[in-house]
Amino acid sequence: MKKTVIIVVGLLLCVVGVTVIGQKKNLSPKEERREVREKRRADRIASFEKTMDSVILSRNFQFNPSSMQRQPAGPVRQLINPNFTVGFWDGTVDVCLPYIKGYVPPYYYTVLNYVLPSVEGYRAEQTNEGWIVTFSTTLFSVNDYTFTFDIYSSSGGANLTISSVWYNPVQYSGTITQVY
Repeated sequence: MKKTVIIVVGLLLCVVGVTVIGQKKNLSPKEERREVREKRRADRIASFEKTMDSVILSRNFQFNPSSMQRQPAGPVRQLINPNFTVGFWDGTVDVCLPYIKGYVPPYYYTVLNYVLPSVEGYRAEQTNEGWIVTFSTTLFSVNDYTFTFDIYSSSGGANLTISSVWYNPVQYSGTITQVY
């Protein structure tokens, strides 16, 4: 008798537990609006990430830098000129960026202003945060320059590092936009 009572009580507790778990929470209107906003926000972020991914894969995008810094630990310089960009479209790369030459002081500033009909070793690799795009070019000189973009799909931000055998790396921070 005790065993049947224990079994019946156990079954009742299971049934009560299932009905409590299966019930929908009654949300206040304020909580419902908050959940709707959170869902819309998540949908917008997912849509933006999908757009960024397609822009990178299409190879029709432009990097717009807002600051630059000589590595390691050089001063950060703000870039206000809207003409400083790196653009990709139809297999060509248009580079117009300030650059810091020199391995030891005195460093000097120059502008890399080239249209490259082709680059070597173009590679776009997807990561957890976005993309890493890398390519090399000589910029019509004897020096080999490696361009490495760290692109963040959720924010549209990017870091570009230009490294060279003869000069310290220079890092740029900015945004990625689509070229139409």
